[in-house]
Amino acid sequence: MKKTFKLNVENKHPDRQIEAIKHEIRKYIKREKNKPRPEGVDFWKFNCKFGKNEEEPKVIDFIDITKNIDEASNEKCETLYMEILSVAGIREPKVVSDETTETNEEDN
Repeated sequence: MKKTFKLNVENKHPDRQIEAIKHEIRKYIKREKNKPRPEGVDFWKFNCKFGKNEEEPKVIDFIDITKNIDEASNEKCETLYMEILSVAGIREPKVVSDETTETNEEDN
């Protein structure tokens, strides 16, 4: 999803517009997460970029999407740019350290 959202729309309260933008983003993320994953892929990971008004978009963390939208609305920006791209994510296997196994053996 690469989209520029207007924050000031005629006949719509700004708070309702912000909620509509957040809803559209959540709907897109849910749709992407439900897509079938290729073989060997554990989950969908999201690369996100965010920009206020006409500034260059900056890379942000996935969990900071709503925080950045709220900041843009508080600063009375006219528009905001949101880019969310899903990529394949592979979980790293957990590595058990030697210290934890030695501690468990001493307890027995």
